[in-house]
Amino acid sequence: MEQKLPLPPFTLETALEKIQLAEDAWNSQDPERVSKAYTIDSEWRNRDKFVNGREEIVPFLTEKWKKEKNYKLKKEYWAHTENRIAVRFEYEYQDNDGNWFRAYGNENWEFDANGLMQKRFASINDLQISEEDRKFK
Repeated sequence: MEQKLPLPPFTLETALEKIQLAEDAWNSQDPERVSKAYTIDSEWRNRDKFVNGREEIVPFLTEKWKKEKNYKLKKEYWAHTENRIAVRFEYEYQDNDGNWFRAYGNENWEFDANGLMQKRFASINDLQISEEDRKFK
């Protein structure tokens, strides 16, 4: 059986570890690597998009990172329960025209017993910024 440590039920320490692992994976901009943290039939809401399962995650992230150059993400702990974690995040990226943006949001995660994320609900807002206003360089 496929597992992704740490496993629920989460403590503060293991929730923080899970968040850091997710941040590292997303900052790799490797859609295959990111997809391995999710169940085969995972459910996502990402802005106005609904993504279902690993087979949809990989092309979704591939397209995302074609449009979001110089992507850099920071996730922060918000709360957790036995098999759920909530985070706030912000990330910066540059579009294909060279404009910089910072995206702010919240994510609610639910994990199965094997530590794979089965649900990811993300609310995200983008703000155009100047290059001088970047936080993550």
